[in-house]
Order: sequence, then C-alpha cells, then structure tokens
Amino acid sequence: MRKIVIGIMPQDKIRQRILAIARGKYKPKRNEPKVWFPSMKSVAEVLSDNNRALLKMIEEMQPESLSELADAAGRKPSNLSRTLKTMEHYGFVELRKKNKTVKPIVKATEFEIHAA
Repeated sequence: MRKIVIGIMPQDKIRQRILAIARGKYKPKRNEPKVWFPSMKSVAEVLSDNNRALLKMIEEMQPESLSELADAAGRKPSNLSRTLKTMEHYGFVELRKKNKTVKPIVKATEFEIHAA
C-alpha cells in the first residue's frame, strides 16, 4: 500500500508555501510532504486509532458500499460518511460512486510525519 508523507507546519506558513508554489517561486522536492496539517493535534484527530483501524478494515474487506462497511464497523452510515469524506479530503481514501452506492477505496495505510 502507498505511503503518504504528512507535514506539520503553522497555518500561516502553509499558506505562504502554497502561494510561493503558485507564483512559481518555490518548487517542492519529490520527498517533501504532499499533505499538510497545522498541528500534531489535527493529525491525531484524522489518523486516530479508530480511523487507522477503519482504513485497515476497508483494505482487508474491500466493501462494495458504505452501508456494508457501516454494518461491519458497527457505525452509523452518516457518521462513517463524514469520517471518510474527511479522509478523502487528505487523500487517504477514495469514495468512488458506483451506480447508487459509494465504494470506499483505501489510498494509503502507511504515514510518515515530518514536523517543520
């Protein structure tokens, strides 16, 4: 499974970095983080023990829908959907629409954290 490199830096520094990249004044190196969080606390919330277990469950089980995953995980579909949308935002999960269902697909189960 793919490893995602995560960076931690204050929000204002993240904003400055993004603007420098957009202006062409800075070109990120290959090994630099692609995903940024403003604090270790925010990383811990998104990659909590429960959420990492959920990623592992999705990878092993390969459910065809969110409701199938919700049943297996013992969670309400609305709560699960909210969690997975957050993880999708950071590129940890893909939510692929298939007919009238949404199939969760894990994009990463390994994470390397760099604190700036």
